[in-house]
Formats: sequence, structure tokens, C-alpha cells
Amino acid sequence: MDVGVRRFRCDDPGCGAATFAEQIPGLTAPFARRTAGLTDCLATIGLALAGRAGARLASKLGMPACRDTLIRLVRALPEPPAAVPTVIGIDDFALRKGAVYGTVIVDMETHRSIDIFPGRDADTLAAWLAERPGITVICRDRGGSYADGARRGAPDAIEVADRWHLWANLGAAVDKTVSAHAACLPEPPPADNLAADGRSEAGPPPQSDPPIEYPLARRHRERHAAIHELLAAGCSRAEAARELGISERTVYRFAGTPLEQHLGRANNRASRLDRFMDHLHQRFADGVHNARVLHREIELLGWRGSLRTVERYIAQLRERANPPPTAPTPPKPRKVAGWIMSDPDHLTAGAAMQLKAILARCPELEATRKHVGSFANMIQNLTGDRLPSWIDAVRADDLPALHSFATGLTRDQAAVTAGLTLPWSNGPTEGTVNRLKMIKRSMYGRANLDLLRRRLLIT
Repeated sequence: MDVGVRRFRCDDPGCGAATFAEQIPGLTAPFARRTAGLTDCLATIGLALAGRAGARLASKLGMPACRDTLIRLVRALPEPPAAVPTVIGIDDFALRKGAVYGTVIVDMETHRSIDIFPGRDADTLAAWLAERPGITVICRDRGGSYADGARRGAPDAIEVADRWHLWANLGAAVDKTVSAHAACLPEPPPADNLAADGRSEAGPPPQSDPPIEYPLARRHRERHAAIHELLAAGCSRAEAARELGISERTVYRFAGTPLEQHLGRANNRASRLDRFMDHLHQRFADGVHNARVLHREIELLGWRGSLRTVERYIAQLRERANPPPTAPTPPKPRKVAGWIMSDPDHLTAGAAMQLKAILARCPELEATRKHVGSFANMIQNLTGDRLPSWIDAVRADDLPALHSFATGLTRDQAAVTAGLTLPWSNGPTEGTVNRLKMIKRSMYGRANLDLLRRRLLIT
């Protein structure tokens, strides 16, 4: 198609242009080497795929452009007009994990991103909120910096703690509780040969070896002893961390918790070999001590691990004076914690039976299950007014991990109560952070904040 345009000449001798052509709105622009339609197409490709991937697609579509051109077109796009919402969600994201962070703000009513700025400290958030006085509800996680910034920047706004983070924090406390009562998980030995007074008729039971201690447990034991030795000698936690070459957070964790808790977690970690333990113990008791033979046998049962894993375990069995019992392997603490945190109607029949037997043997875990059910009911029915009575009920039982969780709730009780009462949740903000991660990775290291901002706010 041929297009005819008019060319104009300027009669002013001082005019630098002297002559210029007529422009067609929506099709041409001064000094442009592409039509407006082609520029819009390339900008859209740049928004969706960024530089390299966008350049490959544009070339396939017959619109060749280099990756730098696509990025320049994205950066030239105007940002959408800023709106002041009434309900917002706040969360942080990593530009460089562990080093550089930013904050994303989401309109909770429309689920659209409205701003991104560098940093995740309280001062930056307070300044951002102070410039927008119309915000009435702030959804956030339980981080202290965002809580402080929200109180300073919008003192009249209602803060809402995210329910997913509350449930995740409760799950961590339940996991610690189950690990502390790991001795209640195995089934008790049969009492067929007990006399009327409870003593065995066949005499005292044979002396059994202690449970197998895994390498991680041995490392925990050595690290716990070294940390407490340095602290007893007068070293600070920072000095102990430098001396041992570990993080200060690790020193804090080992200094504040008993050794048994760390050993319980390390010795009860899930292993791919767990479901083949019964077969290995039975065959070892029958006199088959060759790791290669046992490895071939469990391969027929579905084992896909290495021979070295079987060799290490058989070597530990050879060092024991008495072979381990062939009783069913007890469930791992993390699995039991998952059962406790699950809806009873969603458990399989076998899991429900195992959990019922474990709760019957351990009153503390039975109490934990009741507290978890009550908290889940508060989340489902948004009955946050029951939170004080729930905290009192938890403190009435001997459950240290749940006590710590309840103490954390009281420090932020207003926001937690609002999170268990109001319909708002920080889920859309978490989804936006996931989308930010995808956008950042698609840019192959060119994830500068201004480019991230445009790709997130415009799309």
C-alpha cells in the first residue's frame, strides 16, 4: 500500500529545519525508524520476555531487534498513574538474595502492584506511608521492621498479620514439640511375658545397644559442646562464632536449646532407606551381613539409592553387640507433625490409626493436637476474639515450644487478632513476589530496579 504525505517548506531564513514532512497520527513519528505499531509490538514483547528471549521471538516474527533495543523500549514506557488505595499488602523481595532487598506494595482490592522501592527497613516504609494518608488497612507478614514502619507511617491504619505465616509459625512449634517427644513415637514392646506385678518372668531383658547415631547428630554434639565451652570461658556469641567459623545465628540456636532437641531432630530425619529398614534388620538377624547382597535384595523392593548408602548402614549394624529389633519403623517426627497439622478428614486410614496410637501414648502430643485444631478453627471461621482464651489454654499445658509461639502472638496481638478476624490476607502480595522472581530470572542478570518496576507495574 502506498501512502502519500505532504512536505512543507519554511519561508523563515532563520529556521533550522527549512523543510519537514507531514506526520500520520498512529503510524509515523519524527525521526522514527519504526512505525508506531511496530514499536508497540516490540515494547510488548520486551515487557513479556525482556531482552534475549524477546529478541529471539521478535526475530521469528519478522521484527528483528536486539535485546538492548527491547530493554530501551521498556524503559521508555510511561508508568501507570499512581493511585492511593485504602487496603494494601506489603512484602519484601530479593534483588540479590542475602544482600540487596526491596519492598513491593500491592492494592489488595484490585490485586495490582502499585509501587516498588529499594530497601525493607522501617524508615523507608514509614516515609512511603506518610505521603499517602488514605490507607486504612495494611496487610503484612510478622516481620518487625514492617510492623514498626506501619505504626510510624500510618498510626491510624489497621495492621493485619498474614494467616499463612501464622499457620507456618504454629507448624514450626508443633515440629519442635514432636521432636521433643520422639520417644513416644515407637510402639511399646509386647507385654506377653509380664508377670502380675509387671516384671518379666524370663528375667531382666537383655542389654541393648543405644540407638544408631547419625553423622549429623555427632556433629551437633561436638558443636554444642564447643559452643558452651567457649561461652563458659567468657566469650561472647560473636567471638564464639568467629572462633568456630560458623554464623552467630547458629551459636544463638545451640546456646539457647538443649542438646537433646538437636540430637532428636538429627537422628529422626527422614531417609530414603527408612522403608527398607525392616527388611535389612530381618536379613541381618538371619546372618546376611554382605552389603552387596542386601543392596540387590532391596533393589527388587524398589530401592533406587546407591550401594554406598547401604554399606554405611550395614557397617553401623556390625558395630553393635545386639542386632536391632525388627519391629515396624516408627514414623519420623516431621511426618507426625504433618499429621497433627492436617485436617483429620484428610488423613488416610493408616495415618489416622498411627496418629491415634501415638496420641494415646503421649498426653503432651494429644494436647498439642487439640490446640492446633482450635487454632485452625479460628482461621477458618475468622473468630479472632477467641485468641486470648487460646493463649491461656496453651500456657496451662507443659508445651515450651507452643509457649514461645504464644508469646510471639502477644507481642503482635492486635495485628494477629485482625488477621484472624478480617477477610484480608497477604496472599496476593506473596503471589506478586513469585511473579517478581520469574521476571527477575527471565532478565538474565539485568534485573535493575527501574526495569523490574516497569515490567511489574505495566503488565
